[in-house]
Amino acid sequence: MQTATIIIKGMTCMGCVNSIKTVLKNVPGVIQADVTLEPAQAIIQYDSNNIKIDQIKEAIVDAGFEVIN
Repeated sequence: MQTATIIIKGMTCMGCVNSIKTVLKNVPGVIQADVTLEPAQAIIQYDSNNIKIDQIKEAIVDAGFEVIN
């Protein structure tokens, strides 16, 4: 299991936070996702045998947000 912190730009409210949580929970290989508005980030635990961090970032971008790192 790996843990990554992803900085997210474009979140303005708790609705945005919940949207990203929902997206990440539906990504195969993501074990847990804690998304916060302040600071605007997601701390994600994932199975690196099933998914790469770039795929997780792509899911966030596809949801309409910008990934900073």
